[in-house]
Amino acid sequence: MDYLEIEGSKKLNGTITVSGAKNAALPLLTCTLLGKTSVHIDNVPNVADVKTLLQLLENLGAKQSFENNQVTINTSDVNSTCANYDIVRKMRASILTLGPLLARFGHCEVSLPGGCAIGQRPIDLHLKALEQMGALIEIRQGYVIAKAPKSLNGANIVFDKITVTGSENIIMAAALANGITTLSNVAKEPEVVQLCKVLNKGGAIIKGIGTDELEIQGSGGKLLELNDITVIPDRIEAGTYLCAGAITNSDITLKNVASEHLKAVISKLTCMGYKIEKDKNSISIKSSSKILPIDIKTVEYPGFPTDMQAQFMALCTQANGTSVIDERLFENRFMHVSELLRMGADIRLSSHTATVYGPTKLTGADVMATDLRASSALVLAALAAKGKTKIHRIYHLDRGYENLEGKLSMLGASIKRLSE
Repeated sequence: MDYLEIEGSKKLNGTITVSGAKNAALPLLTCTLLGKTSVHIDNVPNVADVKTLLQLLENLGAKQSFENNQVTINTSDVNSTCANYDIVRKMRASILTLGPLLARFGHCEVSLPGGCAIGQRPIDLHLKALEQMGALIEIRQGYVIAKAPKSLNGANIVFDKITVTGSENIIMAAALANGITTLSNVAKEPEVVQLCKVLNKGGAIIKGIGTDELEIQGSGGKLLELNDITVIPDRIEAGTYLCAGAITNSDITLKNVASEHLKAVISKLTCMGYKIEKDKNSISIKSSSKILPIDIKTVEYPGFPTDMQAQFMALCTQANGTSVIDERLFENRFMHVSELLRMGADIRLSSHTATVYGPTKLTGADVMATDLRASSALVLAALAAKGKTKIHRIYHLDRGYENLEGKLSMLGASIKRLSE
């Protein structure tokens, strides 16, 4: 099993390129189930989650190739509607096949998802919406058995809470349904917006893109003419590298960045005293003479993203004062705290709130990654720590970061991938 070895306390400098967004690539790959012809997708991140989903689509009968961050996929010969446990357990985003398969074939069997250690993320909102569209849903032996014998029909659906994958699943299902579907309390993440734009270009009719209310005119079962796609830049990867510059108090530049997707992150970094410079497709962070503490509350987009909470917690250990982080979206998303404490952090937990006292002198230690974003927080802490840190179970990192050690090395970090 691989681990990362990082020698900390080194200044960073230079420029790196941000990869395509994993959280955009996954729904874009599944939406090809709605298309009638081959689709070319560019800027696809070479990460484990993408490879897992491509394997799942291939198991369903799709033909695909993945090389140099480019995927060519053709789902016209898909002949299976069963997404089995062996694949789905590795990644909960596999549930995104549910809506497209059901809308296209009128039936499917999808294993209940796994691949996540940050708390309960139930799919009841997905299932409730599909039932409103006429689906018959049964949970049997760990599988969602879904049938739509008279096809899916448009409905007025109000999500009880904002759900990104739920929004994406139902948007895809509605694109092939009969009649008009209205969705209220829809997630507004850039990844959801890109999915809607891609479906629109392919022949779907979606109104209200970018708002929390969508109107979708279904095709009545007619497959879409999907065009070539370029995945948007990964805002979470960009935010993570900005935090790498911040925690080492270094000047770095990121290319292939959509700064408009990072407003909440940039705002917090500015409040901490860092200077941010933005260009059309790049962003730079400049060192600060004094790192100030902040308060953070995670909320849905366009608010502060839960996927950046762990990285900012690591950064707050170097702030001059007390920072408070309020995690409102996932109940188990403080699992990185115990590992940061091993490195010398001073953090107190109370329910869904973490209080971080700084600055503290972090020291290298053996630590263990528990989930994707917690892993990146440990990397950031290791960059700032004195001495050597070994981060174990980095397969979590490989789910969402493409060549992280290579990119950090380009900035001057002392980081190596080794085998146990």
